[in-house]
Amino acid sequence: MKKDSRRRFLSTGSLAVTTGVLSAQFGPAARSASNERTRVGIIGRTGKGDYGHGVDVAFTKMPNVEIVALADENQAGREAAAKRTNPKKTYADFREMLAQEKLDMVAICPRWVDQHHEMILAAAQAGCHVYMEKPFCPTLAQCDSAIKELEKKKLKLGIAHISQYSPVLDVVLKIIKQGEIGEVLEIRSRGKEDRRGGGEDLWVLGSHVLGIMRSLAGGNPISCSSMVTTQGHKVTKSDVSLGAEGLGPLAGDHVQASYTFPNGVVGYFASRREMAGNPSRFAIQVFGSKGIIEMESGYLAPATILKDSSWSPARSGKNWERITSAGVGKPEPRNDGSYEGGHIAAINDLIDSIDRDGTTKCSAEDSRAIVEMISAVFESHRVGSAIEFPLETRVNPLTLLR
Repeated sequence: MKKDSRRRFLSTGSLAVTTGVLSAQFGPAARSASNERTRVGIIGRTGKGDYGHGVDVAFTKMPNVEIVALADENQAGREAAAKRTNPKKTYADFREMLAQEKLDMVAICPRWVDQHHEMILAAAQAGCHVYMEKPFCPTLAQCDSAIKELEKKKLKLGIAHISQYSPVLDVVLKIIKQGEIGEVLEIRSRGKEDRRGGGEDLWVLGSHVLGIMRSLAGGNPISCSSMVTTQGHKVTKSDVSLGAEGLGPLAGDHVQASYTFPNGVVGYFASRREMAGNPSRFAIQVFGSKGIIEMESGYLAPATILKDSSWSPARSGKNWERITSAGVGKPEPRNDGSYEGGHIAAINDLIDSIDRDGTTKCSAEDSRAIVEMISAVFESHRVGSAIEFPLETRVNPLTLLR
């Protein structure tokens, strides 16, 4: 893909997310036309992660993208996806697609992670940049290998941790920097705590809030302390089994973890199976010396601020105020707050990073750091004490239990 082509692609952005979002998201240049397109190949896996949260369809809403080919080993799924995305050609084997087509970018869509590593390596070896569904890879060893291959070919990766691309997050970070909630003391988060509560919740939904935690705390943690239990007892080797969604060895119906960050902030994550609330507690809260900010996971998902040093509106009488992409207490001017809107923002960010030879807002290194926070929970449990980052153990810690 030529550099000037990438620049024109970025300037046009997506013209078809929704009406009313164009000027807010892309500016006047978004309405310019271009005949050059970014050549994209889509990888799906029907019945084994499918096409993630609509990753394939998001590319159809971007007029300067050409969906050249689509690969899916399942014939019925491949035919259905082809109707949605209208590729020029379809393949049963993604490796054949990569060998036959000259692609600029590959969309790795499946939610299941068991083939993410293989797909990333294949895309990198074909010289393609990557946009993919999260999580990155199921082990740190695979994350390391994928990053090495991408770096060797000078390729970029963007990943669908869509909260990282949200303009609301940008506003929240600005508010924290301005001292609106004082000195940040601690960050608390929980998963959805449904039937997946515990280890699976940590992987599938915890990965979102742990990514936000890194952003809010200003970087990577320096240590982790945790405990993983199942039916009230500490997880042992006999409790480990293959997890859903290709996660590999997994255990635990109750996860409790704390992270320390270099600036003295402590972050917490917990999830317990079948303990979901209504409304859900799936969110992240930043507790400062002057107040609290709460964020939900998602692209353009709302946030709120409580300017109350007691953290107790029942005592202080203070009220929560809404935070939007326009600021505190202001109406949300945008209407692209969806998974699709998040994908489109992330893909545009990836194109921009290619154009300027920079990093994406959620890069391969960021994605590995999120996996490392997850792995640290199981490693700290395994060794029975706090562990430091970066982790020396690069395989799944549960495979080392005795």
